[in-house]
Amino acid sequence: MAQAQQTRESSALSSCEAYFEKVNSRKKLPQPLQETLTTAFARIPVSSFPQVPAGKVIEIQADTTVADAVKVLSDCNILSAPVINPDAATSMNWRERYLGIIDYSAIVLWVLETAEVAAVALSASTATAVGLGAGAVGALGALAVSVTGPAAVAGLTVAAVGAAVAGGVAADQASGGDAPAAADNLGKEFYKVILQEEPFKSTTVKSIVKSYRWAPFIPVATDSSMLSVLLLLSKYRLRNVPVIEPGNPEIQNYITQSAVVGGLEGCKGRDWFDCIAARPISDMGLPFMSSNEVISIQNDDLVLEAFKRMRDNHVGGLPVVEGPSKKIVGNVSIRDIRHLLLKPELFSNFRQLTVEDFISTVVSTGQEIGRVTTPITCKVDSTLGSVIQSLATKRVHRIYIVDENEVTGVITLRDVISCFIFEPPNFFDNYFGFSVKEMLNK
Repeated sequence: MAQAQQTRESSALSSCEAYFEKVNSRKKLPQPLQETLTTAFARIPVSSFPQVPAGKVIEIQADTTVADAVKVLSDCNILSAPVINPDAATSMNWRERYLGIIDYSAIVLWVLETAEVAAVALSASTATAVGLGAGAVGALGALAVSVTGPAAVAGLTVAAVGAAVAGGVAADQASGGDAPAAADNLGKEFYKVILQEEPFKSTTVKSIVKSYRWAPFIPVATDSSMLSVLLLLSKYRLRNVPVIEPGNPEIQNYITQSAVVGGLEGCKGRDWFDCIAARPISDMGLPFMSSNEVISIQNDDLVLEAFKRMRDNHVGGLPVVEGPSKKIVGNVSIRDIRHLLLKPELFSNFRQLTVEDFISTVVSTGQEIGRVTTPITCKVDSTLGSVIQSLATKRVHRIYIVDENEVTGVITLRDVISCFIFEPPNFFDNYFGFSVKEMLNK
């Protein structure tokens, strides 16, 4: 067991090393310029970075239900928030005060596992009708989808799942529907279960934040350097970095990848930025993946498959393509899961809902017009400055490189940040230390 854990830890950091080695081997920036930029970022204190809007970091209490947490994220137009432990609200130790970060990635993982458990349990509902108890149905469902660990931590015991799902499908049993038909009709009953029945209804943020964590909670001090933040947001794959003032456990700022790229866009007009921004993306080695590595989703595929693909490939969004030519027609991101939870009446048939129908329904509600439907694209000869401008002004997390409307690459916020820095020798050991390494490996 210990050896397996060490292998996973080594793999996590090895992946970061491999990505950054590729980035730096492909960049065509003069070495003196790269060193000058890195040295400059190392001298800029984190405290100089602009504060979050309104100067207050949005936090979510650990005992908040998942449904309410989704509403907070959506209402505040944010992708994630620190989770505060109500039992340690007065603690001066940030490790006790904060349990982690809740984001749409964790919510997607929870929803997908919940849906899979409910689907199989529902498929087994005819077994309940012929005498098997609800607990047995739940056990069959959990075993069929190999639910372990996270489901139990989240309070989704197999007996409770069986009871909740079996109770929600009484009408189907009465009509004599067979198992496949029951699974196809899961949508309406699934929402009844997840939003109205226990244990799903009362599932709290605390229950899922650690079990379904996408990235670790790693704060930096206000007197740390921006280079540390940029490395965490690029090489080490974090999407956000909390900032804590020494001696004060409360989060003072919350630096995201989007905020950093927005800050880079604000540097337009400065010699060092204009020099780099004028270069074609190919000079930066972009895109960092080949065309056959691009993960996409067909517009007639199920939207549930889109979220599964994001989960399985650890990505935050997919280009929506059409036909064998794979012409790009849209974009779907991990944050779009909120529409399924906040507007269940619109998506009662979600197990049969295609990506195209999902996007059309979202647009019909007047939400996300432009952001969901219109993919942001660029050409292979575009400049880095134009890519940064698009990412910052359109407030998106990725831009697709197209050749005659076919997606040939993807540039993410992480990729852009990586273009401006490299990691000095021994920087990780000298400035991050063992504790950060341990958290990155979790």
